[in-house]
Amino acid sequence: MSDEPINQADSAAQPAASAPLDDIQAVERLRSAYATIRNELGRVIVGQEQVIDQLLICLFAQGHVMLEGVPGLAKTLMIRSLAACLGLKFNRIQFTPDLMPSDITGTEVIQEDRRTGQRSFRFLHGPIFCNVLLADEVNRTPPKTQAALLEAMSEVQVTIGGVNYPIDPPFFVLATQNPIEQEGTYPLPEAQQDRFMFKVFVDYPTYDDEYQIAERTTSGRLPALRPVLGRDEIVQLQDVVRRVPAAPSVIHYALELVRRTRPSRTETHPDAFGERSSGNGNPRAAKSPQRKTLDMIERMVTFGAGPRAVQYLLLGAKARAVMLGRKYVATEDVRALAHPVLRHRIICNYTAEAEGIDADKLIDHVIESLPTHDIDGTAHAGLAEVLKS
Repeated sequence: MSDEPINQADSAAQPAASAPLDDIQAVERLRSAYATIRNELGRVIVGQEQVIDQLLICLFAQGHVMLEGVPGLAKTLMIRSLAACLGLKFNRIQFTPDLMPSDITGTEVIQEDRRTGQRSFRFLHGPIFCNVLLADEVNRTPPKTQAALLEAMSEVQVTIGGVNYPIDPPFFVLATQNPIEQEGTYPLPEAQQDRFMFKVFVDYPTYDDEYQIAERTTSGRLPALRPVLGRDEIVQLQDVVRRVPAAPSVIHYALELVRRTRPSRTETHPDAFGERSSGNGNPRAAKSPQRKTLDMIERMVTFGAGPRAVQYLLLGAKARAVMLGRKYVATEDVRALAHPVLRHRIICNYTAEAEGIDADKLIDHVIESLPTHDIDGTAHAGLAEVLKS
């Protein structure tokens, strides 16, 4: 789909400021806003519902997303439309080999006072000072320039000349990569990829969706989108998501899921999901499906996911639960986000490549090796009281 312009006057408009909501009202507000945002985006974006859901989950969990897909799948249009629906300032940076860090963060220039003749340095803000930043083809620029995003992604600020310049929240980075051309590219280091909460694959549309794309984009201008939420309300909802309670069993499930992606793992929780380790704490004494998965990880994985993956799994699960109208987190939420959270954190070796096994297939095996114990909402009806506290 072509990236046609959106009515900027409408996208810049902010919803009227509302009084702060309590947590229970905020959960209901996010659920209804989620449905409205999907309907609004459906006026411009055809299909890609799962991608849109993952972008919204990441936004409300205060994470960042790496998008990978071939050209022409409306990645830029999707992100710009999402910013318009949320009433957020959107900037786009086209990463090229000659792009410099100061082209992203901004730079200091000498300015002369005409009255006194004195000169002083003045900071000119770069395009990173926005709410939604699209880093287009981020692997086209050298690592020095890629690293210019790191401080802003982690600390929501930029440091120039020893001075910290905060970025107004919310701050959401979406970086795109083209999986086709690899000549003249600079793959992101694993440590830098780990800063992204999700890695999302944007696939080709279905036949029916592509028919609608062809019909819509060749018959008239795209409709203007109206903002559904405002900046202050989004920041409040992000805080509410973090306060959603997660039961110990859900935390153990996320932890076990991540730990099973690591080779040479020697410890497991003794009471997790009814699996007891042997006397020496080795999980290989578990049932045969679990042992088979652990052997596969041992043979095919060089490095597994780190502790940040557990944090992102739980934060994403909380955001997903609230968007679906639940006030508690279930293991279903963790499983639904396992692939986008873990796929760029598992480093496969040549054995896996020779056998046609990628990170997504390994994640499937790990999920299948874990028994599920979903939380029943009726048993945790009291969690609403926790949110009120």
